[in-house]
Amino acid sequence: MRIVVADDSVLLREGLQLLLAEAGHEVVAAVGDGPGLVAAALEHRPDLAVVDVRMPPSHTDEGLRAAVRVRREWPAARVLVLSQYVVASYADELLATGEGGVGYLLKDRVSEVAEFLDALATVQAGGTVLDPMVVRDLMGRRRDPLLVLTPREREVLALMAQGRSNAAVADALVVSLAAVEKHTQRIFAKLGLAPDDDQAHRRVLAVLRYLRSGADPATGAPS
Repeated sequence: MRIVVADDSVLLREGLQLLLAEAGHEVVAAVGDGPGLVAAALEHRPDLAVVDVRMPPSHTDEGLRAAVRVRREWPAARVLVLSQYVVASYADELLATGEGGVGYLLKDRVSEVAEFLDALATVQAGGTVLDPMVVRDLMGRRRDPLLVLTPREREVLALMAQGRSNAAVADALVVSLAAVEKHTQRIFAKLGLAPDDDQAHRRVLAVLRYLRSGADPATGAPS
């Protein structure tokens, strides 16, 4: 396979390249941040991208968000995500296309070389590979649809619940109005609010679901 590796840790990045080369694969690019992953994946169109979740600049979920962007721009992309923890909101989005070719493993699995290489082959063939801990976390979160929202989306929804307009939300979060509008559309989509519904109606429904979750609209925290 032709593979792109994305990990901000030089040691892990180099180690993955050696492991993959020994298994007969070709690493066509190795990058250390999210934008680098997007650029390398779209330039080289590899058979598979192996992606760390936590990368610069935020060192939170940059890698997973970059993987989601790659899949949006190139739906046939095959992506195996490696992480030390589960980020369920973006994992849901990564899996949402339903086209397969996606994996999400915790990094402990890399020490089990045979299983890791099997996972690569499964994802490259269009299958889906999920770590049992990822499955458990995703299934638990599906009981409350608000838990699939990203932290920023929850902030936006909390401010909406306070009765603020998109412009007021943008001012409060110090972001552009376009960014807020993008977040609201993603909130509506994740909550299953159909785009053919009236915009104001969807806003009210989203706020009602937020309040029913027990969150405090003043703080965004669970009550």
